[in-house]
Amino acid sequence: MSIAASVENDAPRIGARLKEARKKKRLTLDALADTCGVTKGYLSKLERDQVNASVASLVRVCAALDVPVGSLFDDAPAGEVVRAQSLPRIMFGGTAMTEYLLTPVGERRVQVLLGEIEEGGGSGAEAYTLPLDVTFVHVLSGEVRVTFEEDPGGAFGGDDVLLGPGDAFTFSPRRPHSFRSDSSGGARVLWVLAPALPEELHNRKREFR
Repeated sequence: MSIAASVENDAPRIGARLKEARKKKRLTLDALADTCGVTKGYLSKLERDQVNASVASLVRVCAALDVPVGSLFDDAPAGEVVRAQSLPRIMFGGTAMTEYLLTPVGERRVQVLLGEIEEGGGSGAEAYTLPLDVTFVHVLSGEVRVTFEEDPGGAFGGDDVLLGPGDAFTFSPRRPHSFRSDSSGGARVLWVLAPALPEELHNRKREFR
């Protein structure tokens, strides 16, 4: 199963931050790869911005490095107004899609993302979770399928929720899930995360920039 895709030329660069965080923890590529369940070669390419990670694999790498996923958005300009003609692009993993941050960087109560997903693109086949209270998704155009992984303990089964233009869906991001668009022309989606993805873990100051 492929967990990465080639990085587009104008995609945000996060490799240097991940590499710096790995070195500060004194981890080798081999050690980090073993922890995250990926290959050393894949991590090397990720640190050189030669691949895009799936959401699930990027979340695992950030967790192993004690790097808040939200801090990868720090290059977006701060401020209360985010202009339509200069939406800050962010990198939150996934394949064949582009995401923009619509809320100010410093806003911690809620985070709103605009996703443009190409046909066949999405978060990746592997399910992921986020340490948040709620996720809201509103499909502006096209179709998006949200797939929930079956709980081995039997607390809940696996479900697919197909969303079309105008549909909205609210769910717990702590439940393992993935998303994908197979509609012709892809999909345009508004994501609302509450609270915002954490910038810091364990109340520590950010350790890399």
